[in-house]
Amino acid sequence: MLEERESKELAMNPFQKNESKETLFSPVSTEEVQPRPPSFPKKPSPKICGSNYPLSIAFIVVNEFCERFSYYGMKAVLTLYFLYFLHWSENTSTSVYHAFSSLCYFTPILGAAIADSWLGKFKTIIYLSLVYVLGHVIKSMGALPILGGPVVHTVLSMIGLSLIALGTGGIKPCVAAFGGDQFEEKHAEERTRYFSVFYLSINAGSLISTFVTPMLRGDIQCFGKDCYALAFGVPGLLMVIALVVFAVGSKIYKKPPPEGNIVTQVVKCIWFAISNRFKNRSGDVPKREHWLDWAAEKYPKQLILDVKALTRVLFLYIPLPMFWALLDQQGSRWTLQATRMNGNLGFFVLQPDQMQEMAPLQPDSQEMFLQVLNLADDEVKVTVLGDKNNSLSAESIRPFQKMPHYSKLHLKTKSQNFHFQLKYQNLSVYTEHSVEEKKWYSLIIREDGKNISSMMVKDAENQTTSGMTAVRFVNTLHEEVNISLSTDTFLSVDEDYGVSAYRTVRRGEYPAVRCRTKDENFSLNLGLLDFGAAYLFVISNSTSQGPQAWKMEYIPANKMSIAWQLPQYALVTAGEVMFSVTGLEFSYSQAPSSMKSVLQAAWLLTVAVGNIIVLIVAQFSGLVQWAEFILFSCLLLVVCLIFSIMGYYYVPIKPKDIQGSADKQIPHIQGDMINLETKKTKL
Repeated sequence: MLEERESKELAMNPFQKNESKETLFSPVSTEEVQPRPPSFPKKPSPKICGSNYPLSIAFIVVNEFCERFSYYGMKAVLTLYFLYFLHWSENTSTSVYHAFSSLCYFTPILGAAIADSWLGKFKTIIYLSLVYVLGHVIKSMGALPILGGPVVHTVLSMIGLSLIALGTGGIKPCVAAFGGDQFEEKHAEERTRYFSVFYLSINAGSLISTFVTPMLRGDIQCFGKDCYALAFGVPGLLMVIALVVFAVGSKIYKKPPPEGNIVTQVVKCIWFAISNRFKNRSGDVPKREHWLDWAAEKYPKQLILDVKALTRVLFLYIPLPMFWALLDQQGSRWTLQATRMNGNLGFFVLQPDQMQEMAPLQPDSQEMFLQVLNLADDEVKVTVLGDKNNSLSAESIRPFQKMPHYSKLHLKTKSQNFHFQLKYQNLSVYTEHSVEEKKWYSLIIREDGKNISSMMVKDAENQTTSGMTAVRFVNTLHEEVNISLSTDTFLSVDEDYGVSAYRTVRRGEYPAVRCRTKDENFSLNLGLLDFGAAYLFVISNSTSQGPQAWKMEYIPANKMSIAWQLPQYALVTAGEVMFSVTGLEFSYSQAPSSMKSVLQAAWLLTVAVGNIIVLIVAQFSGLVQWAEFILFSCLLLVVCLIFSIMGYYYVPIKPKDIQGSADKQIPHIQGDMINLETKKTKL
C-alpha cells in the first residue's frame, strides 16, 4: 500500500525522478514510524430527525446493548454452571470464571492490532462478531445434558468460552471508537453526548440480562433440571441480533482505513530504549536525562515525549488491578455466597446469580462427620470402640430423636473401619462400618424383630444447589414406595429400610406429596422445604392414620437473608461509577492525543490483571471464604493508601505542554546522532 502511494506521488511529480538517491548523513537505523495515510474522505451521512447526530450511531448503540446483554447474561450463570452442571469445586469454578474474565480483557489488544493494522474497525467488528456467535452456539451445546458426557460438556464449554473471549475482547476497543468516527469534528459536543448514551446502553444491557438469564435458568426446567442451555442460548440469540443490526447499517457508516498500530510503536520504542541503555551501560557513555531518551537514535522526538507522558499515567495504574479483583467477584464468590442465603424477600424471590453466612464447617483431612438416627422403638446407646473419639452423645438416643449436630470423628488413614457398640434394652450389639475422610455419614439404627442392626449412609457434603432444597427418604415399610415430588421429579424407595438418592426441589410448602405402593395410594405432608436445607424423611406406619413422614433437617435452612448483600452491591457499584468515570476522564486528559488507544488498552489490562489475582488466591491460598473476603478487603485498603500517596505527589500536566516541549528536549542526542553513520538510503 505504501509502495503504491509512493509510485503515484512520483508519477504526479516528475521532478522527483531526478533527485539524488544518496544522503550524507542518516540515523543508525532507517526504520521510522510510518506516516499515517491521508484522512479518509468525508461523506455526508443521514442525520437523526434533522439533528447533528448521524443515523449510523443508532445501529451502533443497539448493537452494543445486545452485545452487552449477551456477554453479561451468559456470565451471570457461568459460576453456577461450573458448580452444578460440570460438578466442579467452588475453587475450580471461581478460578476458571476469572481466567475467562481475564482472557476477555487481554484480547482487546489483539482486536485493536487487527483493526489498526489490517482490517479496519468495521471489518474487525463483523468478523470477530461471527467468532462471538460461534462461541455462544458451542457453549449452549455444551450445556445440553443429552449431548455426550462430562468430558464432552467440558471440552465444548472451554472451546465456546475461548471463542467468546476472543469475540467480546476483540470488538471491545473498536465499537465505541467506530461510533466516534461517525461524527464530524465540528460536532464534538454531540459526540460527547453519544458516548454517554453508548455507556448507558452498556449498563442497561448488563443490568437487564443479569435478571433475565437466571430466571431462564431456574424458572424453566430442561430435561428435568435447571435449563442452562436456554440461559446460554438466549444471550447467543442476542449476539446474533447485535451482528445483524450492525451489518444493516453498513452502507451509511464512515469507515476509516487502518492507520497503523500505535500500541506496537509504543512497545517497540520502550523496548529499544531499555535494550539500548543496557548496551551502553559503560561509565564512559554520557548520561541522559530520562531513560526513554535512549530511544532517540531510532524514534522521533515527539513519539518519545508522548511515551514519556504515557508512562507517567501507567505508573498510577499499578494499584488499580486490586479494585477490579474485588469488583469482579460479584459473579463468582459473591454468587456462591448468595447460594447459602435465603432469597425470599416476601414480594419476590431472588436467584443467587441475580445478586452476584458462610458455609458450615467442612471435615478436614483424616476427619469425618457422623450423626446417629435411631429408628428403633426404644433408646439406644452408641459407643465408638478402640478409639479416642468421644464426641458422640454420652446419653442414650431416643427413638426418632433429632440430633442437634454432626459429631466429628478422627481417622488414622484416609479410610478406616469403625467398630460400634449398640446397647439396646438388655442387648449389646457390635457392628463395623467403613468410612472415608472428608465425608458426612448417618448411622441408621433399625429394629430387626427383637434385635437391632445398623447401616451407614453417606450424606450430602455441602449445602444444596443455588438455594434449592435436597430431600431423601428412608422407607421402613415392607413394600417399595414411588414418590411424586413434582410433575417432573419422581423417585423410588426400596422396601425394608431402603434409602433413596437425593433429589432437589424448589422451596415451598409440600402438604400432600403423592405416594403409592403396590397395594395402596397415600399422601405425605412434608411441610415447608426451605432454602438450602437438606432433609431426611422416614416413611413409617406406626399410627392408625396410615403411612407418615418423620422429618429431620440435617443441613439447616438458609436463615441469613439475601437482602444483606444489597448494601455491599450498592457500595461497590457506587465505587465502580466513581472509579471508572473519574479514572477514564483523568487518563484521557493526561495522555497525549496519539496515546489514547494505548491508554484504553492499558486500562483494560488492569481488569485482566485483577482477575488473575483472584484466580491465584482462589487456587492456591487455601483460605475459607470469610477469610478470603477479609484478605481482599485488607489488600484493597492498603492499595487505597498507597494510591492516595501516589496521587498526592502526581503533578497534572496539559497535553499542549507535551506538544510544545517537543523542540526543547533531547537536542544534544539528535546532534550526536547525526554524525553516527553515513549510508545510502532510498528516498
